[in-house]
Amino acid sequence: MDKTNYTFAMFWEDLDNGFQIYYTYMECRYLIYKMAKNCYKNELIEAKPKCPHQKNAMLTLKRVKELFDYMENLEYKGI
Repeated sequence: MDKTNYTFAMFWEDLDNGFQIYYTYMECRYLIYKMAKNCYKNELIEAKPKCPHQKNAMLTLKRVKELFDYMENLEYKGI
C-alpha cells in the first residue's frame, strides 16, 4: 500500500473497525490489531535469526502513532 495519501487517522479508524494489519518495521514483519480501548497487540511474524525484537507486545495508541511513520508494506487482513 502506498502511504503517500494514507494518514494515521485512516490507519487508526481501520484498527478500530477490527482490521488486522501486517507491516514491515526494521526488516521484520509484524501483525497489529486492537484488543481493547487504547490497547493494541503487536506480534512478530517474520524475523532474522537471533532477532532481539519482542515476539508479542501490548502497545498504547501513543506508541502505535510513533511507529506509524516507520511502517512499510502495509497489508490488511479482513474481519
